[in-house]
Amino acid sequence: MSGWLFLNILVTSALPYVNNVPHLGNIIGCVLSADVYARYGRLRGWNVLYVCGTDEYGTATENKAREEGLTPQQICDKYHTVHASIYQWFQVDFDYFGRTTTEKQTQIAQNIFWRLHERGFLLEDTVEQLRCEMCQRFLADRFVEGTCPFCAYPEARGDQCDKCGKLINAVELQEPKCKVCNQTPVVRSSKHLFLDLPKLEAPLEQWLEKSMGSGDWTANAKQITRSWLRDGLKPRCITRDLKWGTPVPHPDFSDKVFYVWFDAPIGYLSITANYTDQWEKWWKNPEQVELYNFMAKDNVPFHSVVFPCSLLGAQDNYSLVNHLVATEYLNYEDTKFSKSRGVGVFGDMAKDTGIPSDVWRFYLLYLRPEGQDSAFSWADMAIKNNSELLNNLGNFINRAGMFVSKFFENCVPAMDLQPEDKRLLALVGWELKQYISLMDKVKIRDSLKCILNISRLGNQYIQVNEPWKKIKGGDTDRQRAGTVTGVSVNIACLLSVMLLPYMPTVCQTIREQLNAPPTVTATMLQGTGNFVCCLPAGHHIGVVSPLFQKLEADQIEDLKKRFGGQQVKPSPFSAVTTGGQTWPCGEKVRALKGQKAEKAVIAVEVDKLLDLKKQLALAEGKNQEPDQTKVSSPALFLCHQGNSLLARNGNRLHLCFIYIYI
Repeated sequence: MSGWLFLNILVTSALPYVNNVPHLGNIIGCVLSADVYARYGRLRGWNVLYVCGTDEYGTATENKAREEGLTPQQICDKYHTVHASIYQWFQVDFDYFGRTTTEKQTQIAQNIFWRLHERGFLLEDTVEQLRCEMCQRFLADRFVEGTCPFCAYPEARGDQCDKCGKLINAVELQEPKCKVCNQTPVVRSSKHLFLDLPKLEAPLEQWLEKSMGSGDWTANAKQITRSWLRDGLKPRCITRDLKWGTPVPHPDFSDKVFYVWFDAPIGYLSITANYTDQWEKWWKNPEQVELYNFMAKDNVPFHSVVFPCSLLGAQDNYSLVNHLVATEYLNYEDTKFSKSRGVGVFGDMAKDTGIPSDVWRFYLLYLRPEGQDSAFSWADMAIKNNSELLNNLGNFINRAGMFVSKFFENCVPAMDLQPEDKRLLALVGWELKQYISLMDKVKIRDSLKCILNISRLGNQYIQVNEPWKKIKGGDTDRQRAGTVTGVSVNIACLLSVMLLPYMPTVCQTIREQLNAPPTVTATMLQGTGNFVCCLPAGHHIGVVSPLFQKLEADQIEDLKKRFGGQQVKPSPFSAVTTGGQTWPCGEKVRALKGQKAEKAVIAVEVDKLLDLKKQLALAEGKNQEPDQTKVSSPALFLCHQGNSLLARNGNRLHLCFIYIYI
């Protein structure tokens, strides 16, 4: 895909349910991940449309309205604003953030319904449902819980088990309970309409084979979808005995509304239709549009089976998902997020921590649960902020800019590239190409590591060349100081471009400090993806200042107490534990050197040792890394032969540096 000259990229995030304030896991799993990719697509010069909105129909909204003494529509209006405000603070850049309680939603959903009905893809049947006599209503799937009949998980919902992922009919639950009043519901009969999934199974499998084969589906999305097909598809009920929802237009079912998982994904279409009257150019143009769906893994079957079957059965040339991107779950410390128990950070609370939204974005994306569940940790957030942002990324960009200001009167000096400089630029160029390749494949977390690798290379380059010393020497040394400074500030400019999808405010700040021209984006990412020096000799930069602030241990401890949860033991702030780990790791490095092991193997252990030392320094309240501008006698030994700076280890390239401070 990266070779295409022009792309129409349609990005959707799973629609957040309106009456729930999203927690950090909701944010990283859907809207933030989709935002990063949409921003990246715009950087690449693609024609990107990113839509999302609140899912507003269903029993949950009715109950919330009853709790707060409001109408369902008033609840939707209130919490739609809450969601929009949270995503705005996190700098999620939707093209349009809409909602499902609109006339467009009714029109499009009912049109798809009639097309399915006319083509024989709907069935009528009488089904047994759970009804709560205390609440005097049939229970929607999400308002009944019980024991899963397949895996015995005790908190399975009425539509799906979160543990085994299997679909469930609510009447199959063992020991069911109404989630509103905790009473045991009774079974009653009601006539409903079903989507005939078995009749659509053949065209679905044909489409899935093509989409999975050519698109970037995450492994969990493929696995979940295949497990559904392996078990065999069954007719799926698409109507409910509720009042708050899109009305079923069939006269025999006029007292019912559409089931949320039939109706809600159609919200992508109606939200786009509310944004532009050209919506069909996006949603009925599969040959010209690449559709990316972002979601958590529990939403996969509805987006890979149920919704595609609705669109396939409608036979109206709808755009179907090309790339289904699903995350695993993000936990909080060693437990789950819980609004009722006050455990975890929810979207409306993050702003009150005083930590900038860009830092939140960085950390959530750094631990994005791409291949397995991950856990938010306050201690780890402090470590990543202080080591990766403050001491690595921020340190390099600030030093590069300060050298221009202090030694060259805010003017980028002339550069006379030597073999060492060209080798560095080759390494930086390789990381840039990796960044592009990974982002094209929606490997968002791994792409972020490329940015940090480049700033790490930059810090090492500055440290070995010591421009602050050479500027005081003769003409040759001064020329060398100028070259190192010019190369460094141009790498900093590149980093500002690569950071935009992740940290938009920091990106803009760097560009302002460097007075970077608007053309840098097109130069770096819209062509072949080669690193080009965009700040030529003579370019004037702006005022340089630090980009990040240290997160102190006492600040983090206060936040941990404030937001509940138990810190995983041993804490990364434990100097004793970390120190105990550091000594054997250092012994291992020394042993490998004595055995003349391969340099790549040594480099891996050196990386581990340096990381442990950073954690130990943090635990002791010290800076993780020496102030590199004040090291009196640094000696840096480069592990390379001839012109080679690289040692290959698997799919990664490691630049092997060992610092010895005297």
